[in-house]
Amino acid sequence: MLPVLLFGLLLGAAAPARAHAVPRASDPADGTVLRTAPRHVTLTFSEPVGLLTGSFRVYDPGNHRVRTAPADHAPGRSDTARVTLPARLGPGTYTVAWRVVSADSHPVSGALTFSVGARTAAPAAPPARPAEHPVTTALHTLARHLAYLSLALLLGTAAFVAYCRPPATAHLRVPALAAAGTLLAATAAGYLLRAPYEQGTAPATALTTAALTHTATTRPGLLLLARAALLLLAAAGAALLRARRVRLPRRATVAAGAVTAVGLCLTWSASGHAAAGIQVPVAIAAATLHLLATAAWLGGLAALLWTLRRTPVPDRLPASVPARFSRLASASVTVLVLTGVYQSWRGLGSWQALTGTAYGHTLLAKLAAVTALLLAAACSRTWTTRLTGTATPTVAHAHPLRRSVLAEAAVAIVVLALTTLLTGTVPGRAATEPATASAPVPAGIPAAAVITIPFDTGAPGGHGTVQITLDPGRTGRNSVQAVVYGPDGGLSSVPGLRVTLTLRDRRVGPLDTRVTDRGGYWATDAFTLPLPGTWTLKATVRVSDLDQVTVSAPLRVAR
Repeated sequence: MLPVLLFGLLLGAAAPARAHAVPRASDPADGTVLRTAPRHVTLTFSEPVGLLTGSFRVYDPGNHRVRTAPADHAPGRSDTARVTLPARLGPGTYTVAWRVVSADSHPVSGALTFSVGARTAAPAAPPARPAEHPVTTALHTLARHLAYLSLALLLGTAAFVAYCRPPATAHLRVPALAAAGTLLAATAAGYLLRAPYEQGTAPATALTTAALTHTATTRPGLLLLARAALLLLAAAGAALLRARRVRLPRRATVAAGAVTAVGLCLTWSASGHAAAGIQVPVAIAAATLHLLATAAWLGGLAALLWTLRRTPVPDRLPASVPARFSRLASASVTVLVLTGVYQSWRGLGSWQALTGTAYGHTLLAKLAAVTALLLAAACSRTWTTRLTGTATPTVAHAHPLRRSVLAEAAVAIVVLALTTLLTGTVPGRAATEPATASAPVPAGIPAAAVITIPFDTGAPGGHGTVQITLDPGRTGRNSVQAVVYGPDGGLSSVPGLRVTLTLRDRRVGPLDTRVTDRGGYWATDAFTLPLPGTWTLKATVRVSDLDQVTVSAPLRVAR
């Protein structure tokens, strides 16, 4: 049952990981008209970003790709991406498509336009190029899930043996070796898929010399190599000691295991959410402790379940073993609560993000699963107390403990799946961070495309419709107006509204319209739709400080 549940969760949670760096400003600003051609296009992000070979693709008004120098950072600014343009650019509108890698290892892409002298009618569409390859994304996500699961099982089994001291440990070598092998394989797969994942290309490009070399120069790639080296070093050391029949003192073994465990966890925390944003050193320490506690509790739980399964006769397993694990689990839960509260505060940034962002929704789901896990653990603790208080344990005493531990393990798999999914979701603090407004430009010409989208935040009175008008609704310069209607059909004044458009099959977007409140309605006179096609229009409606929702609809844009 557990393998089937795990496989289902892995497939269900294998959604594309969303990027976490948020563009704050651009020079030139999106949609602006310049008297003279700029020498550089510079993007500033909310966190440091890594550059790719093709981080920038610049197209002239005739859809010809402009030859540019390799992308780099502005001097002393790792949170910028910059490309140098040719000395002479002709008049017209230019489209800049960009793709960089966030400090927390996820790629992010978008586009902007600027015009030299005057706007042209509509730049032609760049060659179609998807933002991500579905097979690469699915394999990369699956490798991350397997890596988390195998790490928890490996470290949890080691902690169970070291602290709970079962009388026989030979039967635990099978899950421990399986976890170590799976972790090494998942790490190798993650390294090979790293470059295709960043570039949005097919898995077949993973084995090229350029891809392997590029990954070795990035922080995620170096951390994956460090993880593999730690695993191989630990395996080689254990094999050497076993071949020479040497047994280290228990304290030395525990110390070596603890150093290896911390090193392995650091390869995650130093490349995830903790590596970007505020209070990075504290965040990395908290993330490392959180992962260690998760492994000790959930991986140790799997080891206890395996031990109970392999010990059908109760009196062969001392009652002190589940009693010790109960204390280990209690300590792990304490660490998880303390580090989890800090990580939640750091990732969310506000109560609004808890209910109004995908990160907040996933966090709430994880909290619900952890609550269920604690209830199952309480049942296990009750049966453990009864078992330790019985002078002569019988099968009748052990069976309820086995059942409660099995239920606890099933919920633990859900928690691990949600934890992995959370690492691939944009933090609420970044998702709600406003972008820098660009300079206004004159309004568009008459004619319009009107989209009406219903919304419902789930809160009382938090539903209605938002009507968005793009004028003229074709490629080129547009004005945007948005009106929110409440439950009664009347005009509703909301504290926040954000409207973006994304053209996924062209790797363009999301483009922020940057509408502002104009007293009863939201509008901007300065938005440029650079390409024709079917765009995805998204509106994030905030009806209160705590309640917001994002809704979307397709928008067909012609030349």
